[in-house]
Amino acid sequence: MTLSIRNQLPGTVTEVRPGEVMATVGVRLDGGQNVTAAITLEAVEQLALAPDLPVRVLVKSTEVSLATDRVRGLSIRNQLPGAVTHLVIGDVMASVKVTVDGGELTAAITRDAAEDLGLFVGSDVVALIKATEVSLATV
Repeated sequence: MTLSIRNQLPGTVTEVRPGEVMATVGVRLDGGQNVTAAITLEAVEQLALAPDLPVRVLVKSTEVSLATDRVRGLSIRNQLPGAVTHLVIGDVMASVKVTVDGGELTAAITRDAAEDLGLFVGSDVVALIKATEVSLATV
C-alpha cells in the first residue's frame, strides 16, 4: 500500500492502555523518542497491538506544528526535538522538513508562522503532534 502521508516513522509498541472507546498506545521510535497515539479500541483489536510489536507512526504534514523550544503547560503529548533540513516558503504556506532522531518529519505551516519563528535551514525546532493525530500501521 502506498500512502500520501509523508511522515512515517518506524517504532515498537511499548504500552497499550484501553479505555471505554479509545486507547492510548505508547510507541518507542527507532530513534529513541516516545510517541503516544490515541486510537479507537476497534483499531487496537484489528491491528492486534501489543508490546514489542513493530509499527509505523503515521502523521499528516498538516498535523505537525513547530516550536523553537519545548513547550510546557501544553496538552500536546508528542514533542520531538530536531533541526530544519529543508525549507520552502510559498506565498501562503511553508513546507518544513525536520530531522529527528531516527527519521524525518515534514510540517506544513503558514508562511506567517515560518517567518514569525524565524525558521532557516539548520535551526533547532520541536515538532508538536497531538496524540489524536497519530495513526499506526503494522509492518
